[in-house]
Amino acid sequence: MKIITLGLGYIGLPTAIMFAKQGVDVVGVDIIPDVIDQLNRGQVHLEEPGIQEGLQEVLRKQTFKASLYPEKGDAFIIAVPTPNNNDLYKSCDLKYVEAAVKSILPYLAQGNTIVIESTISPRTTENVIQPFLEKQGWVIGKDLSLVHCPERVLPGKILHELTYNNRIIGGVTPSCTEKGKALYRLFVKGELISSTVRAAELSKLMENTYRDVNIALANELVKIGDKLGIDALEVISMANKHPRVNIHQPGPGVGGHCLAVDPYFIVAAAPKETPLIQEARKINSSMPSYTIEKIHQLMEKIRGKRLTILGLAYKGDTDDLRESPAVHIMEELKKQGQYQISVYDPYVKAAFIETGLQVALEKSDLALVLCDHREFKHIPAVAIAGMNQTVLLDARNIVENKEYFEQAFSFGNLFEIQQESPQHTM
Repeated sequence: MKIITLGLGYIGLPTAIMFAKQGVDVVGVDIIPDVIDQLNRGQVHLEEPGIQEGLQEVLRKQTFKASLYPEKGDAFIIAVPTPNNNDLYKSCDLKYVEAAVKSILPYLAQGNTIVIESTISPRTTENVIQPFLEKQGWVIGKDLSLVHCPERVLPGKILHELTYNNRIIGGVTPSCTEKGKALYRLFVKGELISSTVRAAELSKLMENTYRDVNIALANELVKIGDKLGIDALEVISMANKHPRVNIHQPGPGVGGHCLAVDPYFIVAAAPKETPLIQEARKINSSMPSYTIEKIHQLMEKIRGKRLTILGLAYKGDTDDLRESPAVHIMEELKKQGQYQISVYDPYVKAAFIETGLQVALEKSDLALVLCDHREFKHIPAVAIAGMNQTVLLDARNIVENKEYFEQAFSFGNLFEIQQESPQHTM
């Protein structure tokens, strides 16, 4: 068997490697020459545990190669980005998916399977991709199998979850679904769930929308606690001791290609039917500005002039900057120009990022934690001692040695910044 994987990002490359580890001949295709050259030299271009070792293994086995162009194969897996359009509801931009489908046309043959792993709006496969292929003369379900198989992985655990998570296999026809299941059965140990293609598309979107709405509830609770002088994190901890309650953790915003993007695809498909989803998106999108407001209040209180941002990635222990609220906060603070700003992230490589935690915190008035990297769980006393003022704002509630700081704030006790008590009347 030969598989062509189009898109070698956080999903496409790990997927290609997992197939290649099973002895399948895999060609990974991307449009960026530097990525292709780097991969063929045995060096990955993203930060993810196990990917580097996996790449070297499949290169040794000669079951994987990277290329700028597709080839003939038995199956084509499309795992390219699907950003938002710049329209009213931030609908799904299909340009990369459409370009990938067009690029494989010269290589298609009778009996091929085409899998769309990219996250797409409901009914995209049936309303856009299937008609396009049929115009080329192919009969879906007879000549070609067309399937949507959305990924469901956690950055930092991608290889493990690709293997052991359940996978939804949604085919345009029942025979398409069976072809998709036969393909993923090569390495997936989780359950392969048969579905229609439209249900598979919506299921992936709703998984992430559920989490986005839950986080919005937690973020709204932060604002309630700030207003009423109540520790929101304590409330969440106690509420979650109820056997049927699971409030997610609040934060300075929602990032990544999934939670910050996918809900809009549902909204665009059914705008009148999605008021809850739209409001949740507004709440989570407001959190970077809300965090900046609290930073200004705190810096005014301590008369601070210099702050240190700890963590730029949207998720801990990764270098993933996609839709990162930390990046938005950094850029806005720099644009406003009120403070001297230093930045440290042990996973992200950029010229402006300091070489170490101690260097970044030197002479700083505020340590601002915006990402839950494990390195920030215990900030060394020597690094804290070098600060001008030992003040902490932990927006991720990750720091365990808060007692090392003279003042420590989280999203549980933001009300202490201003120390305003709610007014009551009888």
